[in-house]
Amino acid sequence: MARSSSKDAQDLFRALWSAYAATPTNLKIIDLYVMFAVFTALIQVVYIALVGSFPFNSFLSGVLSCVGTAVLAVCLRIQVNKENKEFKDLAPERAFADFVLCNLVLHLVIMNFLG
Repeated sequence: MARSSSKDAQDLFRALWSAYAATPTNLKIIDLYVMFAVFTALIQVVYIALVGSFPFNSFLSGVLSCVGTAVLAVCLRIQVNKENKEFKDLAPERAFADFVLCNLVLHLVIMNFLG
């Protein structure tokens, strides 16, 4: 039974990889950006676990900045995706402008939280 489940898992990963290969390049770039933001947040959490949480506001600001940026990038990906029919009337330039404006507001709030 273990062999069939590992073969099924391999088939699943192959199917996912072949489906992702057909994804447009601009969406892959956004995916890399999201992964980078999440990875940076994880590095900060590991650092605070190992070293300590003395400047706790700085830790919260850094993690919330990374997570907020990742969430906004996922929203951008949803709006820019051509296969998504819900945002078919929204121009990609408008979606990017919304992304930049929301990031600006997010980081102004985070800078204010730092003190």
